[in-house]
Amino acid sequence: MTAFTSFRARAMLALGLLLAAGAQAKLVEEQFDLPVKTRNAWGKAVEQPIRITVFTDDSRPGPHPILLLNHGRATEGDARAAMGRARFSEASRWFAERGFLVALPTRIGYGVSGGEDVEDSGSCHNRQYPPVYQAAADQSLQLLTALLARPDTLKDRTVLMGQSFGGATAVTLASLNPPGVVAAINVAGGGGGDPKTHPGEPCSSAQLARMFASYGKTARVPMLWLYTENDLFFGPRHPRDWVARFCDAGGSAEFVQFPPHGEDGHALFSRFPKVWQPVVADYLRRQGFDLQD
Repeated sequence: MTAFTSFRARAMLALGLLLAAGAQAKLVEEQFDLPVKTRNAWGKAVEQPIRITVFTDDSRPGPHPILLLNHGRATEGDARAAMGRARFSEASRWFAERGFLVALPTRIGYGVSGGEDVEDSGSCHNRQYPPVYQAAADQSLQLLTALLARPDTLKDRTVLMGQSFGGATAVTLASLNPPGVVAAINVAGGGGGDPKTHPGEPCSSAQLARMFASYGKTARVPMLWLYTENDLFFGPRHPRDWVARFCDAGGSAEFVQFPPHGEDGHALFSRFPKVWQPVVADYLRRQGFDLQD
């Protein structure tokens, strides 16, 4: 065997081993139940376990930064009960491949967690928004405590994220400045929207604006807010007003409003991941995360 063919054979063997290692890398999914407690909008105490889904990529060694990802809220009770458990499989894989431990709570009143609807904010003309977002935030804070106790997580590199109701929950959490949180991402966050009965005009919108302003007074976590121009839940105008109120009150948020996508841009997070992923990746890199595509 010549020196050249020997080198080529060794190179081909090394390449084969690398490809085999890459092929073996996989998304690891686990589930566990977490006892949580909170209160509904009328002060009733509620305590029960909720289902937590966690994703990691086994090719990315820990400890991992945490990405805590909250789901939205369907307008109808049957749909909330039938949701199963929060997974956001494509988004979760994307974050896990970039080194995150992705944790998704299925909150009280939804899917496999079940229980009463602690996120019922009342009639459309008099919504009680802050208590129901606090109810969602309570569950996330208890989950975050459990995650930070794990040996495979970093204690000072947590990112909060959520879509729709979960996006507003991320803003609520940012206003509480949980320990170890370095960034938060709100995707189409808000409440009270219904594209069937009042498209683009959420219930009690003035109360939502006041809530976001109140969050800006205490939030010290840098945020990224993502919306679309054709969001049928909140329209193009209200999100711009909310982020302005939030920032004017002292919060820090970058705001991106994408052009129309699909028949309802509110579904951008799940239906058009290639649109938001570069924006989120750039934002996280600027927060100090070493993301590898």
